[in-house]
Amino acid sequence: MRGTTARWITLTLLVGAALSACGSDDNNGTDGGSEDPVVVQITFENGEVEPNGERIEVVAGQPIDLEVTADEPGEIHIHSDPEQEIPYDTGTETIKIQIDKPGVVEVESHDLDQVIVQLEVR
Repeated sequence: MRGTTARWITLTLLVGAALSACGSDDNNGTDGGSEDPVVVQITFENGEVEPNGERIEVVAGQPIDLEVTADEPGEIHIHSDPEQEIPYDTGTETIKIQIDKPGVVEVESHDLDQVIVQLEVR
């Protein structure tokens, strides 16, 4: 019984440490189920886009803010279920999305034929 209690305490501490390590000041992770949105900054400039295929962890149902800054209008494609095609204008705007199903969801620009980010939904 004593060994079982020690294992549970160790497991609880490890899980707590892992969850706290998921949080990040640069908003490219999650804090274990927070309702705070994950912010993804996307910049379209001179026919290129940043970021370029990076993977970002999010929790299913967590709000995601795509902060898009663009030097010309375009469209972002989100390969979720259902797929989403979201237009953006020149300038800066925030596109609010939410992915409810676990898996990897690609956010891409078909005009540039490039994956912008991969949302790893857990």
